Amino acid sequence: MDYREATYTDCLTIATLHANSWRRTYRGSYRDEFLDGPVFEDRRAVWEKRLAEPPANQFVVAEEEGYLVGFACAYGRVDPRWGTLLDNIHVRPAQQRQGIGTALVAEVVAWCHAHYADCGLWLWVVGQNERARRFYERLGAVNNGAELRPPSAGGGAPREVHRYSWATLDKVRVGTRGSADQPPGGQR
Repeated sequence: MDYREATYTDCLTIATLHANSWRRTYRGSYRDEFLDGPVFEDRRAVWEKRLAEPPANQFVVAEEEGYLVGFACAYGRVDPRWGTLLDNIHVRPAQQRQGIGTALVAEVVAWCHAHYADCGLWLWVVGQNERARRFYERLGAVNNGAELRPPSAGGGAPREVHRYSWATLDKVRVGTRGSADQPPGGQR
């Protein structure tokens, strides 16, 4: 497995994986018209901007076996209380349950140790995404409660989102690459 920092040339592949993950994971959270229609264009615009004009505190790691099978995106120390935001993590369905999600989190943690070692790590998980919630809990994340978010550009009903966090980086239980931990179907 090859873990590397993503570049602009990855934006369409990442956007496709991200959109497909949303289509599988967020039925009921977003309108079907959005998921079946412009979700790819929405994600493409996000990834073109993120990878063309990356902020200094952004880290996007990709995992590939000849083609991209997963990615994670983090923003260093974006919150004075919670620390670094793990904004996205997605793995292709055929490669799930092979430890790739855990390895992607490990790559983010290694980057955090190198650049933002003095703060924690956190993320939002949509309440209906039980699989991702269990995954982060196995990695030692604490559920700090939920809040209700209004519908986004993708529409749908208001969504419950949970803030998961690790107070310090040493609390993240990532073990070694290739563990059998179940990667999330998709997050954010």
